[in-house]
Amino acid sequence: MNNKDIKYWVGFNIIPGIGRVKLAQLENYFGNLENAWQAAPADLKHSGLDSSSIHAITSWRPKLSLEAEMEKLDRYGIKVLTWHDPGYPSRLKEIYDYPPILYVRGSLLPEDEWCLAVVGTRRATVYGRQVTEEIVADLARSKITIVSGLARGIDSVAHHSALEAGGRSIAVFACGLDIVYPSENANLARSIIQQGALISEFPLGTRPKATNFFPRNRIMSGLSLGVLITEAGKASGAMNTAHWAIEQNREVFAIPGSILSPASSGTNHLIQEGAKLVGDYNDILEELNLTAVAHQMEIREVVPASDTESLLLKQLSAEPTHIDEVCRSSGLPVSTVSSTLAMMELKGLVKQVGNMNYVLAREAREEYRVKVD
Repeated sequence: MNNKDIKYWVGFNIIPGIGRVKLAQLENYFGNLENAWQAAPADLKHSGLDSSSIHAITSWRPKLSLEAEMEKLDRYGIKVLTWHDPGYPSRLKEIYDYPPILYVRGSLLPEDEWCLAVVGTRRATVYGRQVTEEIVADLARSKITIVSGLARGIDSVAHHSALEAGGRSIAVFACGLDIVYPSENANLARSIIQQGALISEFPLGTRPKATNFFPRNRIMSGLSLGVLITEAGKASGAMNTAHWAIEQNREVFAIPGSILSPASSGTNHLIQEGAKLVGDYNDILEELNLTAVAHQMEIREVVPASDTESLLLKQLSAEPTHIDEVCRSSGLPVSTVSSTLAMMELKGLVKQVGNMNYVLAREAREEYRVKVD
Protein backbone atom coordinates (compact mmCIF):
# COMPACT_ATOMS: atom_id res chain seq x y z
CA MET A 1 0.00 0.00 0.00
CA ASN A 2 1.50 3.36 -1.04
CA ASN A 3 1.58 6.65 0.86
CA LYS A 4 -1.42 7.91 -1.09
CA ASP A 5 -3.55 5.17 0.46
CA ILE A 6 -1.84 5.14 3.87
CA LYS A 7 -2.58 8.78 4.60
CA TYR A 8 -6.34 8.13 4.62
CA TRP A 9 -5.90 5.30 7.13
CA VAL A 10 -3.83 7.69 9.25
CA GLY A 11 -6.51 10.36 8.94
CA PHE A 12 -9.38 8.12 9.99
CA ASN A 13 -7.29 6.75 12.87
CA ILE A 14 -7.01 10.25 14.31
CA ILE A 15 -10.80 10.78 14.34
CA PRO A 16 -12.30 9.71 17.69
CA GLY A 17 -14.77 6.84 17.55
CA ILE A 18 -13.71 5.48 14.15
CA GLY A 19 -12.36 2.05 14.98
CA ARG A 20 -11.92 -1.29 13.27
CA VAL A 21 -15.62 -2.06 12.67
CA LYS A 22 -16.48 1.35 11.22
CA LEU A 23 -13.36 1.42 9.06
CA ALA A 24 -14.36 -1.97 7.65
CA GLN A 25 -17.83 -0.56 6.89
CA LEU A 26 -16.34 2.38 5.06
CA GLU A 27 -13.88 0.31 3.09
CA ASN A 28 -16.50 -2.24 2.08
CA TYR A 29 -18.99 0.40 0.97
CA PHE A 30 -16.67 2.85 -0.79
CA GLY A 31 -14.07 0.38 -2.07
CA ASN A 32 -11.19 2.27 -0.47
CA LEU A 33 -10.62 4.85 2.24
CA GLU A 34 -9.72 7.64 -0.18
CA ASN A 35 -13.29 7.58 -1.51
CA ALA A 36 -14.61 7.39 2.05
CA TRP A 37 -12.50 10.38 3.12
CA GLN A 38 -13.96 12.49 0.32
CA ALA A 39 -17.56 11.26 0.74
CA ALA A 40 -20.44 13.61 1.45
CA PRO A 41 -22.45 13.18 4.69
CA ALA A 42 -25.33 11.57 2.80
CA ASP A 43 -23.02 8.96 1.31
CA LEU A 44 -21.48 8.29 4.73
CA LYS A 45 -24.99 7.67 6.04
CA HIS A 46 -25.68 5.21 3.21
CA SER A 47 -22.55 3.31 4.22
CA GLY A 48 -24.22 2.48 7.53
CA LEU A 49 -22.46 4.92 9.86
CA ASP A 50 -24.43 6.41 12.76
CA SER A 51 -24.97 10.15 13.05
CA SER A 52 -22.32 10.68 15.75
CA SER A 53 -19.65 9.02 13.58
CA ILE A 54 -20.68 11.09 10.56
CA HIS A 55 -20.47 14.25 12.66
CA ALA A 56 -17.01 13.26 13.93
CA ILE A 57 -15.73 12.69 10.39
CA THR A 58 -17.18 15.86 8.88
CA SER A 59 -15.97 18.03 11.78
CA TRP A 60 -12.44 16.59 11.90
CA ARG A 61 -11.66 16.39 8.18
CA PRO A 62 -11.24 20.15 7.60
CA LYS A 63 -8.87 20.38 10.60
CA LEU A 64 -6.50 17.64 9.45
CA SER A 65 -3.66 17.96 6.98
CA LEU A 66 -2.89 14.41 5.88
CA GLU A 67 0.29 15.54 4.15
CA ALA A 68 1.52 17.15 7.36
CA GLU A 69 0.77 13.96 9.30
CA MET A 70 2.75 11.90 6.80
CA GLU A 71 5.65 14.34 7.00
CA LYS A 72 5.72 13.98 10.80
CA LEU A 73 5.73 10.19 10.53
CA ASP A 74 8.58 10.37 8.05
CA ARG A 75 10.52 12.73 10.32
CA TYR A 76 10.35 10.25 13.18
CA GLY A 77 11.14 7.27 10.94
CA ILE A 78 7.76 5.68 11.62
CA LYS A 79 6.17 3.14 9.28
CA VAL A 80 2.42 2.56 9.22
CA LEU A 81 1.02 -0.95 8.82
CA THR A 82 -2.66 -1.48 8.02
CA TRP A 83 -4.42 -4.77 8.60
CA HIS A 84 -3.94 -5.49 4.88
CA ASP A 85 -0.16 -5.18 5.06
CA PRO A 86 1.72 -8.53 4.93
CA GLY A 87 3.98 -7.15 7.67
CA TYR A 88 1.06 -6.69 10.09
CA PRO A 89 1.53 -9.29 12.87
CA SER A 90 -0.62 -12.28 11.95
CA ARG A 91 -1.21 -13.32 15.56
CA LEU A 92 -2.54 -9.88 16.45
CA LYS A 93 -5.21 -10.23 13.77
CA GLU A 94 -6.57 -13.26 15.65
CA ILE A 95 -7.99 -11.11 18.46
CA TYR A 96 -11.42 -9.53 18.18
CA ASP A 97 -10.49 -5.87 18.59
CA TYR A 98 -7.25 -5.73 16.62
CA PRO A 99 -6.09 -2.19 15.76
CA PRO A 100 -6.78 -1.03 12.19
CA ILE A 101 -3.25 0.37 11.91
CA LEU A 102 0.03 0.05 13.77
CA TYR A 103 2.66 2.75 13.93
CA VAL A 104 6.09 1.07 13.93
CA ARG A 105 9.47 2.57 14.74
CA GLY A 106 12.20 0.00 14.15
CA SER A 107 11.52 -3.32 12.50
CA LEU A 108 9.10 -6.21 12.91
CA LEU A 109 10.70 -9.39 11.54
CA PRO A 110 9.20 -12.80 10.70
CA GLU A 111 10.99 -14.37 13.67
CA ASP A 112 9.10 -12.03 16.01
CA GLU A 113 6.11 -14.35 15.69
CA TRP A 114 7.90 -16.33 18.43
CA CYS A 115 7.34 -13.75 21.12
CA LEU A 116 6.34 -13.66 24.75
CA ALA A 117 4.96 -10.71 26.72
CA VAL A 118 6.74 -10.16 30.04
CA VAL A 119 5.09 -7.73 32.44
CA GLY A 120 4.94 -6.92 36.13
CA THR A 121 4.89 -4.33 38.84
CA ARG A 122 6.47 -0.90 38.52
CA ARG A 123 7.77 -1.33 42.09
CA ALA A 124 9.88 -4.40 41.51
CA THR A 125 11.67 -6.06 44.40
CA VAL A 126 15.21 -7.42 44.24
CA TYR A 127 13.69 -10.88 43.79
CA GLY A 128 11.43 -9.73 40.96
CA ARG A 129 14.28 -8.08 39.10
CA GLN A 130 16.55 -11.09 39.52
CA VAL A 131 14.10 -13.69 38.25
CA THR A 132 13.05 -11.43 35.36
CA GLU A 133 16.67 -10.87 34.32
CA GLU A 134 17.53 -14.56 34.42
CA ILE A 135 14.44 -15.94 32.69
CA VAL A 136 14.25 -13.23 30.03
CA ALA A 137 17.95 -13.56 29.17
CA ASP A 138 17.53 -17.32 28.70
CA LEU A 139 14.42 -16.79 26.55
CA ALA A 140 16.21 -14.20 24.42
CA ARG A 141 19.15 -16.56 23.89
CA SER A 142 16.56 -19.14 22.79
CA LYS A 143 15.42 -16.74 20.03
CA ILE A 144 12.22 -15.63 21.76
CA THR A 145 11.34 -11.97 21.17
CA ILE A 146 10.34 -10.20 24.39
CA VAL A 147 7.29 -7.92 24.34
CA SER A 148 6.61 -5.42 27.12
CA GLY A 149 5.30 -1.93 27.79
CA LEU A 150 8.44 0.16 28.53
CA ALA A 151 7.06 0.96 32.00
CA ARG A 152 9.22 1.37 35.08
CA GLY A 153 10.06 -1.76 37.02
CA ILE A 154 9.61 -5.23 35.53
CA ASP A 155 8.86 -3.98 32.00
CA SER A 156 12.14 -2.08 31.82
CA VAL A 157 14.07 -5.01 33.29
CA ALA A 158 12.54 -7.32 30.68
CA HIS A 159 13.51 -5.06 27.76
CA HIS A 160 17.05 -4.49 29.09
CA SER A 161 17.63 -8.19 29.75
CA ALA A 162 16.51 -9.22 26.27
CA LEU A 163 18.74 -6.66 24.57
CA GLU A 164 21.77 -7.41 26.75
CA ALA A 165 21.43 -11.09 25.89
CA GLY A 166 21.59 -10.19 22.18
CA GLY A 167 17.89 -10.80 21.62
CA ARG A 168 15.03 -8.77 20.21
CA SER A 169 12.38 -6.78 22.03
CA ILE A 170 9.14 -4.99 21.17
CA ALA A 171 7.78 -2.12 23.28
CA VAL A 172 4.07 -1.37 22.98
CA PHE A 173 3.23 2.27 23.73
CA ALA A 174 0.11 3.70 25.36
CA CYS A 175 0.78 7.00 23.58
CA GLY A 176 2.09 8.28 20.26
CA LEU A 177 5.54 7.12 19.19
CA ASP A 178 6.78 10.71 19.31
CA ILE A 179 6.48 10.57 23.13
CA VAL A 180 8.60 8.26 25.28
CA TYR A 181 6.92 7.46 28.57
CA PRO A 182 8.42 7.41 31.10
CA SER A 183 10.98 9.90 29.80
CA GLU A 184 13.88 8.25 31.65
CA ASN A 185 13.52 5.30 29.27
CA ALA A 186 14.48 7.35 26.20
CA ASN A 187 17.85 5.58 25.85
CA LEU A 188 16.17 2.19 26.30
CA ALA A 189 13.66 3.08 23.58
CA ARG A 190 16.50 3.96 21.20
CA SER A 191 18.15 0.60 21.90
CA ILE A 192 14.90 -1.24 21.22
CA ILE A 193 14.60 0.48 17.84
CA GLN A 194 17.99 -1.05 16.93
CA GLN A 195 17.06 -4.56 18.12
CA GLY A 196 13.32 -4.65 17.63
CA ALA A 197 10.51 -2.13 17.42
CA LEU A 198 8.40 0.43 19.21
CA ILE A 199 4.74 0.07 18.23
CA SER A 200 1.50 1.87 19.00
CA GLU A 201 -2.04 2.15 17.74
CA PHE A 202 -2.23 5.77 18.91
CA PRO A 203 -1.62 8.74 16.57
CA LEU A 204 1.37 11.01 17.02
CA GLY A 205 0.83 13.55 19.76
CA THR A 206 -1.35 11.25 21.89
CA ARG A 207 -0.43 11.68 25.54
CA PRO A 208 -0.09 8.63 27.87
CA LYS A 209 -3.48 8.95 29.57
CA ALA A 210 -4.60 6.36 32.13
CA THR A 211 -7.41 5.22 29.80
CA ASN A 212 -4.87 4.24 27.13
CA PHE A 213 -3.08 1.57 29.14
CA PHE A 214 -5.74 -1.13 29.22
CA PRO A 215 -6.19 -1.01 25.40
CA ARG A 216 -2.38 -1.09 25.10
CA ASN A 217 -2.30 -4.25 27.21
CA ARG A 218 -4.58 -6.12 24.78
CA ILE A 219 -1.99 -5.53 22.03
CA MET A 220 0.87 -6.88 24.16
CA SER A 221 -1.01 -10.11 24.85
CA GLY A 222 -2.51 -10.28 21.36
CA LEU A 223 0.91 -10.15 19.70
CA SER A 224 2.28 -12.91 21.88
CA LEU A 225 2.11 -16.65 22.29
CA GLY A 226 1.65 -16.07 25.99
CA VAL A 227 2.16 -13.69 28.88
CA LEU A 228 4.61 -14.09 31.75
CA ILE A 229 3.91 -12.13 34.92
CA THR A 230 7.03 -12.17 37.06
CA GLU A 231 5.85 -9.98 39.94
CA ALA A 232 2.56 -8.12 40.41
CA GLY A 233 -0.06 -7.21 42.96
CA LYS A 234 -3.68 -8.31 42.59
CA ALA A 235 -4.82 -4.91 41.28
CA SER A 236 -2.32 -3.96 38.59
CA GLY A 237 -1.85 -3.39 34.90
CA ALA A 238 0.06 -6.66 34.68
CA MET A 239 -3.00 -8.54 35.95
CA ASN A 240 -5.09 -6.74 33.33
CA THR A 241 -2.69 -8.03 30.67
CA ALA A 242 -3.13 -11.55 32.07
CA HIS A 243 -6.90 -11.18 31.83
CA TRP A 244 -6.60 -10.05 28.20
CA ALA A 245 -4.43 -13.11 27.52
CA ILE A 246 -7.07 -15.43 28.94
CA GLU A 247 -9.77 -13.76 26.84
CA GLN A 248 -7.58 -14.08 23.72
CA ASN A 249 -6.81 -17.75 24.39
CA ARG A 250 -3.14 -17.09 25.12
CA GLU A 251 -1.06 -18.97 27.68
CA VAL A 252 -0.54 -17.34 31.07
CA PHE A 253 2.65 -17.96 33.06
CA ALA A 254 3.49 -16.71 36.53
CA ILE A 255 6.49 -16.70 38.84
CA PRO A 256 5.59 -17.75 42.41
CA GLY A 257 6.69 -15.55 45.30
CA SER A 258 6.45 -15.22 49.04
CA ILE A 259 2.94 -15.33 50.48
CA LEU A 260 4.06 -12.47 52.72
CA SER A 261 4.98 -10.20 49.80
CA PRO A 262 2.25 -7.94 48.36
CA ALA A 263 4.31 -7.82 45.15
CA SER A 264 3.66 -11.53 44.62
CA SER A 265 -0.01 -11.62 45.60
CA GLY A 266 -1.13 -11.32 41.98
CA THR A 267 1.19 -13.96 40.57
CA ASN A 268 0.36 -16.40 43.36
CA HIS A 269 -3.33 -15.82 42.71
CA LEU A 270 -2.89 -16.49 39.00
CA ILE A 271 -1.20 -19.81 39.78
CA GLN A 272 -4.13 -20.73 42.04
CA GLU A 273 -6.45 -19.93 39.14
CA GLY A 274 -4.57 -22.18 36.71
CA ALA A 275 -1.67 -20.17 35.32
CA LYS A 276 1.45 -22.20 34.56
CA LEU A 277 3.94 -21.99 37.43
CA VAL A 278 7.37 -21.10 36.05
CA GLY A 279 10.59 -22.22 37.71
CA ASP A 280 12.86 -21.48 34.75
CA TYR A 281 12.65 -20.63 31.06
CA ASN A 282 12.36 -24.28 30.01
CA ASP A 283 8.90 -24.43 31.58
CA ILE A 284 7.77 -21.78 29.09
CA LEU A 285 9.49 -23.29 26.04
CA GLU A 286 8.06 -26.73 26.76
CA GLU A 287 4.53 -25.45 27.38
CA LEU A 288 4.59 -23.48 24.11
CA ASN A 289 6.40 -26.24 22.19
CA LEU A 290 9.21 -23.83 21.34
CA THR A 291 12.23 -26.00 22.12
CA ALA A 292 13.04 -26.18 18.38
CA VAL A 293 12.86 -22.44 17.70
CA ALA A 294 16.61 -22.12 17.18
CA HIS A 295 16.46 -24.77 14.44
CA GLN A 296 13.51 -23.05 12.80
CA MET A 297 15.33 -19.71 12.98
CA GLU A 298 18.18 -21.08 10.90
CA ILE A 299 15.74 -21.66 8.07
CA ARG A 300 13.99 -18.30 8.52
CA GLU A 301 17.33 -16.47 8.32
CA VAL A 302 18.32 -18.10 5.03
CA VAL A 303 18.29 -15.67 2.13
CA PRO A 304 15.55 -17.04 -0.17
CA ALA A 305 16.04 -17.12 -3.91
CA SER A 306 12.88 -15.09 -4.59
CA ASP A 307 10.13 -13.04 -2.97
CA THR A 308 7.80 -16.01 -3.44
CA GLU A 309 10.12 -18.32 -1.49
CA SER A 310 10.42 -15.67 1.22
CA LEU A 311 6.64 -15.39 1.49
CA LEU A 312 6.13 -19.16 1.67
CA LEU A 313 8.78 -19.55 4.38
CA LYS A 314 6.72 -17.20 6.54
CA GLN A 315 3.70 -19.50 6.27
CA LEU A 316 5.47 -22.62 7.54
CA SER A 317 6.73 -23.84 10.90
CA ALA A 318 7.67 -27.11 12.60
CA GLU A 319 3.97 -28.05 12.58
CA PRO A 320 2.59 -29.59 9.34
CA THR A 321 0.68 -27.12 7.18
CA HIS A 322 -1.44 -28.30 4.23
CA ILE A 323 -0.74 -26.75 0.84
CA ASP A 324 -4.32 -25.41 0.70
CA GLU A 325 -3.68 -23.42 3.90
CA VAL A 326 -0.38 -22.14 2.47
CA CYS A 327 -2.28 -20.90 -0.59
CA ARG A 328 -4.90 -19.18 1.57
CA SER A 329 -2.43 -17.51 3.91
CA SER A 330 -0.04 -16.41 1.15
CA GLY A 331 -2.69 -15.35 -1.35
CA LEU A 332 -0.83 -17.17 -4.13
CA PRO A 333 -2.37 -19.57 -6.69
CA VAL A 334 -1.92 -23.28 -6.08
CA SER A 335 0.21 -23.72 -9.21
CA THR A 336 2.75 -21.17 -7.97
CA VAL A 337 2.76 -22.57 -4.43
CA SER A 338 3.13 -26.16 -5.60
CA SER A 339 6.02 -25.50 -7.98
CA THR A 340 7.84 -23.21 -5.52
CA LEU A 341 7.51 -25.67 -2.64
CA ALA A 342 8.88 -28.44 -4.86
CA MET A 343 11.95 -26.33 -5.63
CA MET A 344 12.35 -25.36 -1.96
CA GLU A 345 12.24 -29.03 -0.99
CA LEU A 346 15.10 -29.75 -3.38
CA LYS A 347 17.08 -26.97 -1.71
CA GLY A 348 16.46 -28.42 1.74
CA LEU A 349 14.35 -25.50 2.93
CA VAL A 350 11.09 -27.38 3.42
CA LYS A 351 9.96 -30.96 3.70
CA GLN A 352 6.74 -32.67 2.66
CA VAL A 353 5.53 -34.95 5.46
CA GLY A 354 2.70 -36.64 3.60
CA ASN A 355 -0.70 -35.74 2.14
CA MET A 356 0.60 -32.41 0.81
CA ASN A 357 1.53 -31.17 4.29
CA TYR A 358 4.78 -29.19 4.61
CA VAL A 359 7.12 -28.22 7.45
CA LEU A 360 10.28 -26.15 7.67
CA ALA A 361 13.35 -28.32 7.17
CA ARG A 362 16.29 -28.15 9.58
CA GLU A 363 19.29 -28.00 7.26
CA ALA A 364 21.88 -25.50 8.41
CA ARG A 365 22.15 -22.08 6.81
CA GLU A 366 25.64 -22.62 5.42
CA GLU A 367 24.63 -25.88 3.74
CA TYR A 368 21.85 -24.10 1.89
CA ARG A 369 24.13 -21.29 0.81
CA VAL A 370 26.58 -23.83 -0.64
CA LYS A 371 23.73 -25.33 -2.68
CA VAL A 372 22.60 -22.03 -4.19
CA ASP A 373 26.01 -20.37 -4.70
